[in-house]
Amino acid sequence: MIKLQIDNIEFKLKEYQDFSWLNNYGKVFSVIDETGSGCISFGVEKDHKRYFFKIAGAKTVEAEVSENESILLLKDAVKKYEDIKHPNLIKLIDNFDINEFFVAVFEWAEGECLFDHWNFNRYKEYPNLETPIKKFKRLSIDKRINVVLKLFSFFETFIENGYVAVDFYDSSIMYDFENDLVTFCDIDLFRKIPTMNDIGEAYFGTKRLKAPEENKLGSTIDELTSEFTLGAIIFDMFSDVKNIDERYEKGIFIPNNIENFELLKNVYDVLIKATSYNRNNRYKSIKEFHNAFVKELKRK
Repeated sequence: MIKLQIDNIEFKLKEYQDFSWLNNYGKVFSVIDETGSGCISFGVEKDHKRYFFKIAGAKTVEAEVSENESILLLKDAVKKYEDIKHPNLIKLIDNFDINEFFVAVFEWAEGECLFDHWNFNRYKEYPNLETPIKKFKRLSIDKRINVVLKLFSFFETFIENGYVAVDFYDSSIMYDFENDLVTFCDIDLFRKIPTMNDIGEAYFGTKRLKAPEENKLGSTIDELTSEFTLGAIIFDMFSDVKNIDERYEKGIFIPNNIENFELLKNVYDVLIKATSYNRNNRYKSIKEFHNAFVKELKRK
């Protein structure tokens, strides 16, 4: 591993690669270099406008795929950002090849990822630092419900466009605490319907939010899987989660107990249905799940 710098921003790679070409597009002000996708991402500013450069082909330290695989994945992802249009989805504005890299350029979105795993060492070093998810859970219930409603809208949009969520979790949700704005990102692994689990237990996604079919080779991955994902995310937005270790151990989402849940029991029951291990017991669509959630939310 080596450490490099550009515009006084330090980043890590397995070996040297030249990123000086970035200065043709502006000044680098931030970096994310610890991702399993093999991509390295930079915040770049020019003429008082900010952009997010996601670069595949880098020899990143935490990569779980080769540089060539990373490039193919990002090129495939570009089509998804072109297909799925939603006001809260980060906006793709350009893509190109340069040297050994493939680059996707997005509008910059202010905010903090609700699961910023690349900062975990900082939190250990500085225990007084508050994580984004802790800050998010201190927001009023109404503000968090507003995020949930935007999530429903986003999920309904990509389902209508023929996609299912893959590897979408709280790290894919950015919240701007100053302006109370939410942005969704990192849809690179979304798949066109129909699709299936062609990997087995290593199928993409965090173990703490996985649906049962995401662990079983040959299982159908469809709208009901995305419903489970959404239900699990919502559960954790209103819960004092006590069972993370158990989830990681079993490789599946396990609902929180009702006493650790902030909303009413009738809303809890809606989420229990959406995250049923038996697919046949879930709502028949995300739209039906959405309607049930809103209906029970209004019930006293």
